[in-house]
This record gives sequence, structure tokens and C-alpha cells, in this order.
Amino acid sequence: MESQESTRTAAPLASRAGRDANAVQIADAMIATWQEIDAALTPIIGRKGVVALYKRSLYLTVAAHPWLAGVHEGSQAEPDLEALKSVVAKQGSAEAAAGANALLQTFNQLLGSLIGPSLTGRLLRSAWADAPSGPPAQDTNP
Repeated sequence: MESQESTRTAAPLASRAGRDANAVQIADAMIATWQEIDAALTPIIGRKGVVALYKRSLYLTVAAHPWLAGVHEGSQAEPDLEALKSVVAKQGSAEAAAGANALLQTFNQLLGSLIGPSLTGRLLRSAWADAPSGPPAQDTNP
């Protein structure tokens, strides 16, 4: 059974790319989502904060999706979204969707572990705008 969090992070890709999307459409949807995440978070945590979370998310996601390793290894001071788009577009549709969703979920979990899931959800509302709405998550950490 899929968690509400993974459904929320997968929804933007499914909504943007379409139900039977190919890998190129999935890559385009993923880059659009990353651009919205960047726009939402940069004013709050700074460019370096967004880049650090992106790089850590990519590093953690490589374990389940080794084809992302080349993007992580080439990642310098700024995320190379064109390289990410290229490597996702080269995968089969199912693997492209799985890898792109895993990367977004990992980012969401990392940010949530730092500031709480409720605040994460509010900050990333624009990126997850197409996700199904449900009751707001409650922070359980003091």
C-alpha cells in the first residue's frame, strides 16, 4: 500500500506527464517539478540549502536506481537538471517514473526530517499542487 507522502510526491509527475507517458515526458515533468521546488525553497533556505538537499537526495536515491550515479558524480555547486533530464529520458518509462518519483520522495523525506512534514507540505504546496488533497499532516516531533 502506498503512503500518502509517496502519493503526494508521485502525483505531480503523473499529472504533468500523463498516464501513459514516455520517459521523455516523465523527464520533462520531473524538471518542471524541480524548478517549482527550487522556486519555493530558495527564498527560505537559500540556494545552497536547496542544492545540498538535492545532492543528498540524489546520493541516497542512487542505491535503488544506479543509473542516476552519473548525475550524482557530475553534480557540482549547482544541480545539473539537464543531465538529470537526459539520464531519466534514456530509461524505459517504468524505470524513469520509478527513479524520478524516488528522487522526489527522498527529497521530500529529507526536508521533512529537518523541518517536519507539515511545514514541508506547506512549503512545497505549489510543487504538489496537483496532488490529491487530504487532511494535513501533523508534526509529531517536539
